[in-house]
Amino acid sequence: MTEAAPTTLADLRSEIDRIDAAMHGLLMERSSIIETLIAVKKTQASGSAFRPGREADMMKRLAQRHQGLLPLDTIEGIWRIIIATFTYVQANYAVHADVSGGDAPMRDSARFHFGFTVPYVPHEDARAVIRAVAESAGDLGIFRMDLGASAGVWWRDLIGEDKPKIIARLPFIERPDHPAGTPVYCIAKPLADAAMREIVLYAARVERWSEALRAGLGQHLAEVSASAADGSHLGLLVAASGETSAAAIRGALEPAGLSEFTEIGSHAARFAFKPASS
Repeated sequence: MTEAAPTTLADLRSEIDRIDAAMHGLLMERSSIIETLIAVKKTQASGSAFRPGREADMMKRLAQRHQGLLPLDTIEGIWRIIIATFTYVQANYAVHADVSGGDAPMRDSARFHFGFTVPYVPHEDARAVIRAVAESAGDLGIFRMDLGASAGVWWRDLIGEDKPKIIARLPFIERPDHPAGTPVYCIAKPLADAAMREIVLYAARVERWSEALRAGLGQHLAEVSASAADGSHLGLLVAASGETSAAAIRGALEPAGLSEFTEIGSHAARFAFKPASS
């Protein structure tokens, strides 16, 4: 039996060129499908082009099947740009960002998750971002989850049937040293059928705080994500498992003098990725 000749650098580079051409061809094929999708939507109720539930499912499957030398950061970034850009060509949108805690981390988050094709618009605080999204035709907004009490009860601006709602928490894939690891909420105008409800968010207003309140929420797979003075009351942003009923969360808050309780959005649960040990 004749021993096969060793693979040369020229052979390997030819294979890389073949794969690159195939990837480009597949992207162009995807583009042609999007063109057909746009044409179909012109004769139907178009709704929003954003599909956070589908995106979360795609990213989870991506992480689960990933292996090899190429870092997951690179793969995630490529797919995020593909998703965001094809969404943009369906319906142009901008990403509004709260830069009160610094522009660099928010710009990194916007560019990693939405690419460079989608316009980036900085704002002075979260409430300005919410206003900009409310006044837009279909833009997105992002702001840090940990804004602190000094930001006030910004989540109250999401109360109302036609007000923007939280649709995602980014990054979806969590891991150490993520290149855009600042945890942010993503908001959009209300989505009819595309929400991911693994985590549901509520705006609440109570008379007082107690550790018993925290424990009561914990029994129902819920926690206070943010709090701030709201006049003579205390405003709370409550995050709860989508498996828990709103009635159960309301019941846990009532002993604290609950006077307001409204759903203001939902998102996918965080997906923790642990690289395979070498």
